[in-house]
Amino acid sequence: MKILQNGRSGFRQKAGQFGLPDKCGGLPTRRYNGSVIFKGIILLAWLAMTALADENWQSALNKMPMVANVVELNRTNCVSLLLNSFQSNGVVKALIFMPGATDEFYFFSRARATLTNSNPTLLDAIIALTNQTYIQADFRPPLLLLHTTEDALDGFATVKNKSTAAKLRQRFVPDRVIFNDADWDNVKWGLNNKLSIGLRPFSDAPETWHFYRHSFAACGVTQWEMLETIALAGKTTFTVNWLTAEFQPDARAGVVPKLEKFPVR
Repeated sequence: MKILQNGRSGFRQKAGQFGLPDKCGGLPTRRYNGSVIFKGIILLAWLAMTALADENWQSALNKMPMVANVVELNRTNCVSLLLNSFQSNGVVKALIFMPGATDEFYFFSRARATLTNSNPTLLDAIIALTNQTYIQADFRPPLLLLHTTEDALDGFATVKNKSTAAKLRQRFVPDRVIFNDADWDNVKWGLNNKLSIGLRPFSDAPETWHFYRHSFAACGVTQWEMLETIALAGKTTFTVNWLTAEFQPDARAGVVPKLEKFPVR
């Protein structure tokens, strides 16, 4: 399995105020040193962040059981099973099938992987895919990409309004989002009320006919990460303007994995 990096996922905390009364239930009066309390809070936050950083994406996915026990992953079940098995966690915020990976199932019809575990996890499924098919796994924190050599993994965003881009990196997408083999119109409609900017092109635009169908699951992503996820899943690039994110087909073409023998298995 190809692993580019193991990233650290941060988390946001909302500051709170703690009222500590001088008397409580008849106990003797006790004065609290504010600096000691503050240092204690900082220590707890640091410990939580350290524990989160120490967990890599493999261990996070190893805690996610598959929603169904199957002995083989193939074109009829794999994408749906993996997306529905993905759960909310503090490390991996999205699982994305890029077009090269879905092509292995739906276009070439050659991706099949056997599961030998009696109770497989999502990690077991991904290991099986990367060991038995042309599909590779790369973690670009906090996004986990399933792809092949034909997919471009970066260089897909252009920012024309820095203020809007900064806000998108701070705002989160509510709820868990799953799209399986969804076209642009379904993605645009499904995210219409979850983003603070509009997605372009409009529905039924001719240029969207060249977008790949989208397959991904996301939970806890920022709005900027959601735009990245859409682009990675649909083989598109996007430009951030003041009130919109404009998507265009990505004309870059990678190397399609060569068929070494026929049949593959």
